[in-house]
Amino acid sequence: MKSAPQFHLRDVQAVYSGAEGRLWELLMGEQIHLGGFQSSMDLAQRTEIVPGSRGVDLCCCTGAGMRFLVRFLKVAHMTGVDATAAMVQLGRRRASDEGLADHVSFVEGNACATGLPSGQVDFVWGEDAWCYVEDKAQLIAEAVRLLRPKGRVAFTDWMEGASGLTDAEASRFLMFMKFPGVFTLGEYTALVKTNSCVVKTAQDTGRFAACMPLYLDMLEKQLTFDALKIIGFDPVLAQSLLTEMRFIQSLAQAGKIIQGLLVAEKQ
Repeated sequence: MKSAPQFHLRDVQAVYSGAEGRLWELLMGEQIHLGGFQSSMDLAQRTEIVPGSRGVDLCCCTGAGMRFLVRFLKVAHMTGVDATAAMVQLGRRRASDEGLADHVSFVEGNACATGLPSGQVDFVWGEDAWCYVEDKAQLIAEAVRLLRPKGRVAFTDWMEGASGLTDAEASRFLMFMKFPGVFTLGEYTALVKTNSCVVKTAQDTGRFAACMPLYLDMLEKQLTFDALKIIGFDPVLAQSLLTEMRFIQSLAQAGKIIQGLLVAEKQ
């Protein structure tokens, strides 16, 4: 694992309580993950989610993933856990506005220690968010604890690719994203196996390199004014953001950063 131990939960809370969080949603939509709807549907199908099932979304942000699952997969109920109060409040409002409040609930808390009952849900879900968690071993252990036997942990995440990051590349990437660390797919696979799970799917989705040009085009060709407004019309900061996003694009194109997908079943 490449790590940046200077980043902690409070840094993530600051990101998603402020301008950075609004900027990511501007570029990526309410589903703040690579591939949006297509990625969510792919993960749900690989997880074999059935109507009437119940799940937990760890690091759920505003709950877009939960609303997707309830609306399109007919999931009976989702519980989302997120540590950022602003995201939880906005998520509750959006669920209510969409008429889904009876099917979606939120817990403001630590995804590594949710306080939810053990062995009660059919699946635990995550979309490009676990990269913000410091203790990934505890996160996976908590996810598995929540599952009933034969339940599934299913997630995508930003991961180090097969080509590998140099220490300098990792430092720059983690500094910009404020990630405390980035795992490889192999490291995540080992963790779920350690927690008595059988891996069903573990792969690079191939979406990272394909999505980055879209986000850059949105910043440069369509949403420039909107982005500038979010960051206080600071042209120096705007140029810095573009530079770092182009850097991430180069990492994705080189296979150094990927969107990994993993589905594993609890034994």
